[in-house]
Amino acid sequence: MVKILSKPPKRLGNPESLFSGVVRIPIDSIELEAEWIMPPGAKGISIFAHGSGSSRHSRRNQFVAAILREAGIGTVLMDLLSREEERRDSLDGSMRFDIEFLTERLIAATRWIQSHPVAQEHRIGYFGASTGGAAAIAAASILDGAVSAVVSRGGRPDLAWEHLPLVMAPTLLIVGQRDAAVLKLNEEAYQCLRCPKKMAVIPGATHLFEEPGALEKVANLAAGWFQHHLSVINPTTELTQHTSIP
Repeated sequence: MVKILSKPPKRLGNPESLFSGVVRIPIDSIELEAEWIMPPGAKGISIFAHGSGSSRHSRRNQFVAAILREAGIGTVLMDLLSREEERRDSLDGSMRFDIEFLTERLIAATRWIQSHPVAQEHRIGYFGASTGGAAAIAAASILDGAVSAVVSRGGRPDLAWEHLPLVMAPTLLIVGQRDAAVLKLNEEAYQCLRCPKKMAVIPGATHLFEEPGALEKVANLAAGWFQHHLSVINPTTELTQHTSIP
């Protein structure tokens, strides 16, 4: 049963039409809050996995989600930590780096979303940021065919090292050129991926992609990746690519 925090989800027509609501996803003894929006004629669903102290209210995540919806991709912005866990994490930062814990949460949430009537007939993708990128990669490797695409923005795929060769979903790694340490870690992780893959380096961008136009490039790259891999029935295997975005 979907539990609504505020007003009920809005629906227009059949389940593939507009659906919008803030829901609670039951996991074990807690409930995780999520903002789930499906644009008309959605081509798939992207589940956001935040990291490093971020949340579904982050302006960066909201910006990317809006562009994905404009491209016809449904979005689920969820918090992998409860409010009490977020308070605890804000003091010591320990939970945001517990990749096994975050992965288990993401897997449980994904299964709940997939069981919902609105998600029927839709492919699922992950958009992971920072440590959320590691959780997305690990969850994709465990769920195997249940996840059809992964996008990591400034992610830490190195924290899911043992999962990298097991990922089957086409994976896009997006990193800022000036985010030197994370760029190196992504380059090393990229070599371990055995799935269809691409690495995109945003010139002049730092870890948070705060430079003018940088986050828009991230969002457009993610939208294109999801449009291709979530909307086709049998996506063809593509060549690996390592590119720098002008």
